[in-house]
Amino acid sequence: MTTETQWLRVSRELPCPVCEKIDWCLVAADKTACICPRTESAKRCGDAGFLHRLTDTPRQYGPRRVVLRPATAPPDLSALAASYRDAATPDRLAAFAAELGVGPASLTAFGVGWAAGYPAWAFPMTDPTTGTVTGIRLRPPVGKKFSVTGGKESLFLPGSLNAGDDPLLVCEGATDAIAAHTVGFPNAIGRPSCTGGTAHLVALVRLHKPARVVVVGDNDEPGMRGAEALASRLTLYARDVRVIAPPAGVKDLRAWVAAGATRPTLEHLIHAAARRQLNLSLTTKGT
Repeated sequence: MTTETQWLRVSRELPCPVCEKIDWCLVAADKTACICPRTESAKRCGDAGFLHRLTDTPRQYGPRRVVLRPATAPPDLSALAASYRDAATPDRLAAFAAELGVGPASLTAFGVGWAAGYPAWAFPMTDPTTGTVTGIRLRPPVGKKFSVTGGKESLFLPGSLNAGDDPLLVCEGATDAIAAHTVGFPNAIGRPSCTGGTAHLVALVRLHKPARVVVVGDNDEPGMRGAEALASRLTLYARDVRVIAPPAGVKDLRAWVAAGATRPTLEHLIHAAARRQLNLSLTTKGT
């Protein structure tokens, strides 16, 4: 390319071959180079942008085409979760329960299934007001957790909640809730993260009106901060809200159960925990 190269301003008929925009960029008349201010390269051309040398075969330009794809219907996650649940054979479920240190019956209560296509264990998230599955969290045998595309976070819920005096135990994550269910808390539920699911939890508490709500935080700074924030919110809707956490050196509730915690262990800590108070601050206008 020589200094006599002629440059053309990009347009709809001649978009930038690097960023594909139709303004600001310049294209060599022989289509062998372009100057793009949006995409960096090793050579800068003053304020015009960055020089990009193109292939020896000039790009053929023509009118830009916009391809419209038909909208796809959202997946039926309730049906998908049911298919995953049916695919989890008793032997496979028992082996997974032993790996987690929980009871197979508790995995079944939370609708845990096997998604062979990924492959991963599937934990459905359910809207407490409608009972429909809104999302599915996937836990592969190796690697990080992820979710089925097209879903939304809500809560990990057992098939039914006990209407008696059992406290509502709000845990961080599905496996902590399943561990609590294993040691005898039928109303254990899981939030999707240490800060997620607040609106759904408020809806659930307003719907079921539990006598006591116990927020179980993970034993780290984000977990406890999230537990305290949730407890403060729930004092608006529940009369008795408490916060507990595993003892020092124990990461979360599932690890605590694996280490030997039982329902009496947790009940002792719950009774000793301070009941959160609803604090209202009144100010006088103009003061």
